[in-house]
Amino acid sequence: MTTALTPDTSESWQVLRRAGELTGPRIRQALDRLAEPVRTVARYHFGWCDAAGRHTDDGWGKGLRGALVLGGAQALGATPGRALGAAAAVELVHNFSVLHDDVMDQDATRRGRPTAWTVFGSAQALLAGDALLVLAMEELASSPSPVRHSTSARELCRALLELVAGQSSDLAFEERADVDLEECLAMAAGKTAALFAGACGLGALAADGGPAQVEALRGFGHHLGLAFQLVDDLLGIWGDTRATGKPVGADLHRRKKSLPVVAALRSDTPAGRRLAELYHDEHPLKSTGVAHATTLVEQAGGRDWALAEAARQRTMALGRLAEVTLDPQAAQGLRSLVDLAMHRSS
Repeated sequence: MTTALTPDTSESWQVLRRAGELTGPRIRQALDRLAEPVRTVARYHFGWCDAAGRHTDDGWGKGLRGALVLGGAQALGATPGRALGAAAAVELVHNFSVLHDDVMDQDATRRGRPTAWTVFGSAQALLAGDALLVLAMEELASSPSPVRHSTSARELCRALLELVAGQSSDLAFEERADVDLEECLAMAAGKTAALFAGACGLGALAADGGPAQVEALRGFGHHLGLAFQLVDDLLGIWGDTRATGKPVGADLHRRKKSLPVVAALRSDTPAGRRLAELYHDEHPLKSTGVAHATTLVEQAGGRDWALAEAARQRTMALGRLAEVTLDPQAAQGLRSLVDLAMHRSS
């Protein structure tokens, strides 16, 4: 979220640009191994072609998770090349999850254009997501070291299992009226933070880091991922559609129990109780209802709680980073990504 005290994030974008220049071509090469029509669906999702397969360059996202892999490896003294396969794998896994999430949530737009399932159908979008997951495992298998390949595969699989559990909880929460904040934070830890933690852990493993180094970087990614999700949830309610590429208020329209909403629902305030009545109403939430719900979340303290909790997770992330000795320049690059996660508009 941007504020009057938003820091200069130019360094963050430079870190992402450098990482993307390394990771992007590796992902393109991986997609080229797919058969049609799955290849076109996957390339469309990444913004590299239109629905007819014609070349475009609409951008494939920030590449933040891949940058964390590369940054983690460099922070422990390894060259980016040592971690490039793992960085591509993490980005492929992230986009596998996004393709599936868009189908499950019935989201119609992603990165400012129609989602893959709305263009090619749900079945093809899901198959493309499955293919990205297989390609991710292939990228990890490209490591010349059998030991590193084995430990990296376990790291990624652990993150994947947590991701699936988090996403499953997220779906289940939509049918429940009694979700508490601890449950919601645990869901976010799986759905989002697990892959952030896995990315940082993979970077440390690529550099042959010791247990304490791997655990510190993994913890850094975990807290960064929670901060990222909190900001994401705030943007889902108060963000700018032109920046996020998604309709603002879509989460409220679906009565999604995001972190600010759950904080508001559990606030035991008049606004929180009115929000609960609105959320439990079976009638569709129209635009006026979404606007009213937005006001109620803020009045019940949901926005302030999410901002404060994101700041707390940021502090904890930086604390984990300070536990081990790291290359100063690479560590600064990782810290700059924390600022970007906290102060972004999309």
